Amino acid sequence: MNKFRLGFAATLTLSAAVFFTSCHKDEVIDGFGDVVIEMDNIAGSSSLAFGSKYVTANGDTVQFSTFNYYVSNFVLVNENGTEYVIPRDSSYFLCKHDDPASREITLRNVPAGNYKAVKFIIGVDSLKSVSPAGERLGVLDPTGGASGMYWSWNSGYIFVKVEGTSPQAPQDPNTGERTIEYHTGLFGGKDSPTLNNIRKVEINADEESARVRKDHEAPVFHLYVDILEMFTSPVNINVALNPASHGGPYSANVANNYADMFSLAHVHNH
Repeated sequence: MNKFRLGFAATLTLSAAVFFTSCHKDEVIDGFGDVVIEMDNIAGSSSLAFGSKYVTANGDTVQFSTFNYYVSNFVLVNENGTEYVIPRDSSYFLCKHDDPASREITLRNVPAGNYKAVKFIIGVDSLKSVSPAGERLGVLDPTGGASGMYWSWNSGYIFVKVEGTSPQAPQDPNTGERTIEYHTGLFGGKDSPTLNNIRKVEINADEESARVRKDHEAPVFHLYVDILEMFTSPVNINVALNPASHGGPYSANVANNYADMFSLAHVHNH
């Protein structure tokens, strides 16, 4: 009797497993949904807080007051290897640390599927950078959303903007302050060649794909953005020697450093 009950229970369990597996395999994936990219700014192992003190790889103490960055040209990679390119005009975002809402990016009307990776660039691509002003709206409008993130003297966007102070930085004789300022842009040039400080990012979700389904809440790629990575690997920035960087040759070092400041925390499916 006990053997019968055990056998019957095992049969039920097996049948249920087959049933649910079959349902999963036969699931119809169609329609469209949204994907959220959440940017969680950190400094090493701590959450980023303006005014707090952090130590760089070079041993310099820094306090930040500004951390802004452009991300654009988003592409989602399906488990089957196909890529979905987010429409260009819906693919430019300006993330500001002091504006949490700007760091929750929503990619809309994504074809239903299981997405294992997300790709994007840090910066604004050359095509959009040189397009007519009427085609650069919202966060790309130099007189509006891009205010403070555009070089009028160079007709280009500041891709990553970091400001703050450090006791290791030289003292400004006029203000007495010891400031750090890294404004990094340059897309390769329009009329004459320049540095190209656009950097590509690819985030792979090895453990769980983002499942996009119609009429379901959007899955979330939760990313860490480590501001201290901007100061290290491949070059440790020495604040005493390089307290500032703008459009000069040194900006390539800053760009190479910030190329890996994004990493995956986890994918959250609702």
